Amino acid sequence: MEDETPSIRDMLAVNLRAARAARGLSLSELSRRSGIGKATLSQLESGSGNPTIETVFSLSRVLEVAISDLLDHRAGGALTVVRGADVEVLRGEGVDLRPLRRIEAGDGVFEVYDQVVRGDEPQRSQGHVGIEHTIVQTGSLLVEVAGRRVEAGPGDYVAFDAREPHCYTAPDGPVHSVLLLQYRADERLDGRPHPVLKG
Repeated sequence: MEDETPSIRDMLAVNLRAARAARGLSLSELSRRSGIGKATLSQLESGSGNPTIETVFSLSRVLEVAISDLLDHRAGGALTVVRGADVEVLRGEGVDLRPLRRIEAGDGVFEVYDQVVRGDEPQRSQGHVGIEHTIVQTGSLLVEVAGRRVEAGPGDYVAFDAREPHCYTAPDGPVHSVLLLQYRADERLDGRPHPVLKG
C-alpha cells in the first residue's frame, strides 16, 4: 500500500512555519514584506488557508526559498511514480500547476511541474529565484520576459532568468506544457548565496 501524499495545504503549513522561524520573522513582518494579510498567513500556517500560485510565489520570493521548499514532502524510494490525477492543483490567475517532483543533484535543485496555461487570464510574476524552463506540448504560448515577447508552439522550448518580471498568456485557448524550475540550493533573488539553514 502506498503512503498517502500530504496536501499542498498541509505541506505549505509545515514548511512556511519552518521557513519563517528559520529567518526569525514574525507573522506581521512577513505580512509587511509579502503584501499578504496577517490573517491569511495565519490560516496558511494552520493549514486552513487556500493558497494560490501568486501567494506561494510571493512567499518564495520574500523568504528566498525554492517553491518546492514550501510545497514538497520529500518522498523517497528507488521507483517514483506520480499520478497526475492524484496531485493537487495549485491555481493562479491564468495557470494551473501540478507539482510533480523535486530533484536535488549536487548543489542544484530542480522542480518539475505539469502546467496548463488556461487562456482566460495572463499569468504574471514579479520574478523569483531560479531559471524557468518551459516545453510546450499543445497550443500556442506567449512568453513575455522583461518586455521581450516570444511565441512558442508544440515541441518548442523557452528558458529565462526567472528573477525578471515575466508573463505567460495563451491567446488561442489552453496550453499544456512542462515547467522546470532550476535553482542553486543556496540561491537568493539578488543572486548572492543564501545562508545555509541549520536544521
